[in-house]
Amino acid sequence: MSNSVFEKLHSDGLIADHTLENIRKKNSSALFSIHWELKALLYIGVMLLSTGLGILVYKNINTISHQVVLGTIAALTIACFIWCYKNKLPFSPEKVESSGAFADYILLLGTLSFLSFVGYLQFQYGVFGDRYGLATFIPMVFLFITAYYFDHPGILCMAIANLALWMGVSVTPRSLLENGDFSTEIAIYTYLNLGLFLLLLAIASKRYHFKKHFSFIYHQFAVHLTFVALISGYSHYSYYPAFIWLIAVALAMWFFLTDALKHKSFYFVLLTVIYSYIALSIFVVRSLDFLPRYAVTYLYILYFIVSGLGLIFTLIYLNRKIKA
Repeated sequence: MSNSVFEKLHSDGLIADHTLENIRKKNSSALFSIHWELKALLYIGVMLLSTGLGILVYKNINTISHQVVLGTIAALTIACFIWCYKNKLPFSPEKVESSGAFADYILLLGTLSFLSFVGYLQFQYGVFGDRYGLATFIPMVFLFITAYYFDHPGILCMAIANLALWMGVSVTPRSLLENGDFSTEIAIYTYLNLGLFLLLLAIASKRYHFKKHFSFIYHQFAVHLTFVALISGYSHYSYYPAFIWLIAVALAMWFFLTDALKHKSFYFVLLTVIYSYIALSIFVVRSLDFLPRYAVTYLYILYFIVSGLGLIFTLIYLNRKIKA
């Protein structure tokens, strides 16, 4: 209720001064949401539960038979999916809201249990033998079907990571930069093809209005993969081939920046500008490599100071353009 109502009552002599002051203090303390804190705790809880079960099995594997372990994991997986199936809302090509507060986390627990089940089968019994592609292909298909059927973005991210694993790479934005192997042409082209494929999925999701809210996830992975692959290709090659890869980086920058401005997404503007700045910096470093070392050092310092300021002003300008 507004303070003006209580002030009117106070002016009419119906409430005392200290009562009005207490009401003002109470109304000045606005409520705050702990929605994301609760979600984070629930996600951590699911991960800790899965990890704890794995550690329990590992430490007691000599006293627990493998059949009991597999049966327990299978029972947990089936129970989770039965609960989710019975409580889910009808399937729709559009976004479907979660059916309950814990539905997403029970589904996540069931999915992790299924992956543990498949991994345990392969590790202990070698069900797939040396056909590791099949061992990753089946979970990948399962994850994509689950993500779309239950409309779960988190499982879709797991499916994309499994797709990358099936193609022979390991993909998350952080591991791309820290552990990615770009020393071979095969790795570079694999990342590039995967990035372009995910970009096509993002475009198709929007165009055909089939789970178009998933397009953001596809687009995000596509930006990281495409730029990292192109920049790696430019760094890997020399002379004329490197120039071709640099042109490809410029075309990718134009495409992603135009699309980000069109949809007024500063997040994708930020990613595009940062990756473009990295490519430009590599180009400058390689171009100045023929100069004497003492001259190169000063030019490097000057470049990074000027370019850093230019990067900041560019982001400010693009942010204002998006808001306008």
